Amino acid sequence: MSAVLSVDEVARRAEALRADVAESRLLDLAGNRPLLSIRGLRAGYGNMEILHGLPLHLARGQSLCLIGPNGAGKSTVLHSLFGFARVLAGAISIDGRDITRLGPERKLAEAGIAYVLQDKSVFPDMTVEENLLMGGYLLRSPAKARAAAERVLAKNDRLAARRQHKARVLSGGERRLLEISRALIMDPQVLLVDEPSIGLEPRFIDMVFEILSDLQRHEGKTIIMVEQNAKKGLEFADLGYVLVAGELALAGTGRELLANPEVGKLFLGG
Repeated sequence: MSAVLSVDEVARRAEALRADVAESRLLDLAGNRPLLSIRGLRAGYGNMEILHGLPLHLARGQSLCLIGPNGAGKSTVLHSLFGFARVLAGAISIDGRDITRLGPERKLAEAGIAYVLQDKSVFPDMTVEENLLMGGYLLRSPAKARAAAERVLAKNDRLAARRQHKARVLSGGERRLLEISRALIMDPQVLLVDEPSIGLEPRFIDMVFEILSDLQRHEGKTIIMVEQNAKKGLEFADLGYVLVAGELALAGTGRELLANPEVGKLFLGG
């Protein structure tokens, strides 16, 4: 049985993974046709800088899993992309358009970026249908929001059967499905997904990843996720980035990182 590493030891050994990842390598991984690009991103909260010059490139319809030790800045990447974090320097662009300074509402409405929060973001005293309608608040028209909700429900028999049920009675997996579905109301092109498996039983974890896979493969969604189950995340994702202390330490395909023995020891449980 392998020894359990302390958080500090994981961080120390993760530091040793650090390699000089050329931007040309990241562009190559994105097929040299990135939809979403980050260049030299410095970002954080208040006066605290968490990300130090981070690059990222992802093509349309690709998926990326961010892994790394606690405090590496993984969720801050998602927060920066959606406008929740303070960007100190660098640029974020989508389809060639600079969106660095857009706030969350404009990121969703104009740039097509939606954020599936980590957990417990449904409104428990609202029905499934009402929760979905809340996802369309930027549509400004109740009729358009309802049409979008019907479009999403038509693809989700499980939620459609529970449309008049209060969200509080749903299982953990169903609530996660509702969170993802609500993010789809605006038909985004990029989904930011924070810890999709957190708190779920194994059967629901598989269901959630099957849904995300379907969104990527059949609807062309571009997905960036942070996932505590790094093995599951890398098995799902086309690409993987390892973050250490707010910087990019390693990048490759999901398969490459799964096959990396040091990544395995630190993050994959073996």
